[in-house]
Amino acid sequence: MKKIVLFITTILCLAFYTTHVKADVGSFESYDSSGGSSSWSSSDSWSSSSDYDDWDSGSSYRSNYGSGTVNYGSLGVWVIIVAIIIYVILEKKTRNGRRMDYPVQPVIDYQQREKEVEAKIKQIDPLFSKEEFIASSKNLFIKLQQAWSARDWSVIRVFETNELFEQHKSQLQGYIDNNQINIMDRICVNYANLFAFRQEGDKDILVVRLNSRMADYIIDATSRQVIKGNKETEYVNTYLLTFVRKKGLQTKEGTDKINTTNCPNCGAPTQITSAGECEYCGSVITTGEYSWVLANLERERK
Repeated sequence: MKKIVLFITTILCLAFYTTHVKADVGSFESYDSSGGSSSWSSSDSWSSSSDYDDWDSGSSYRSNYGSGTVNYGSLGVWVIIVAIIIYVILEKKTRNGRRMDYPVQPVIDYQQREKEVEAKIKQIDPLFSKEEFIASSKNLFIKLQQAWSARDWSVIRVFETNELFEQHKSQLQGYIDNNQINIMDRICVNYANLFAFRQEGDKDILVVRLNSRMADYIIDATSRQVIKGNKETEYVNTYLLTFVRKKGLQTKEGTDKINTTNCPNCGAPTQITSAGECEYCGSVITTGEYSWVLANLERERK
C-alpha cells in the first residue's frame, strides 16, 4: 500500500512541478527559458480563440460542456496532501509494529581526506606540492571557462587528453554551428581540494574537487541578445577534475604546475599540433607521458 501511495505522489509531483538543472563548459547546463530572453514569443502560445479547449488567464481549464472551471494546480496540491497524510498514517503503524533502522550517511571530512591523499602521493613523489597543484587546477578551470566563452578551444590543447579535448571541441562546435555563444562570466573559484588518488595500470590518477560560482547564459552570436539563461543569475556548483600522468613520473623542482608553457620533453615553447604533438620534437605531450593532463571534468552529484 505504501509503495502505491509513493508511486502516485511521485507521478503527481512530476506532473505539477518542474525542476531545472544548472551548468557550463562541457555543456552541463539545462537552461530555464524564463531566465532570459526566451526564444518563445507570445505568438507561439495558445490563445483563447483556439478551436480547441480554452484556457483563461488564470491557467484554469474551462470546459466547452459547462460554465464551471477546474483549477488542476490546486486539485493536484490537495491530492498530494491527502496522499502524504495516508502515507504518514501507514508509516506510523509500521513503526509501532517493528523497530526501523535507517543507515546514517557518513559526514565526509574533506580536510582530513586531503591530508590522506597528499600523504599517498608524497610516498611515491616526495617533491609533490599540494599548494602548487591546487593553484594550477584553479587557474586551469578558469582558463577552460574563458576559452569556452571565447569559442577558441585550441588554447586548451596542451592541458587535456586527446579524448577530452575532442569531446569538448565537438560540443563547442555545436554552439558555433548554431550561431550561439555560451558565456561564462564573473567566474570565481570558491575552493579546491585534493579529493582522491590511485594508480591504475601505467597511470597515476589524481582527482581535485573544486567549487565555483559564475554566471552562465547563451547569447545569439549576431545580435548579442540573451536567448537562454540570465546574465544576473550566478550558479554555484562543485566539479571533479581528474588528472592523469604516466606511473613512475616524479615532480621535478619548479615543474609541479599544470599550465605548461614549454614542452616537458625538449623544453621548446609550447606549440601543439591537433594530434597533441610538440611541433619541435614530435613528442605526444597530452597523454600524461611527461606531466599531468586533464582526463575528465564532471559535476558532482548533489
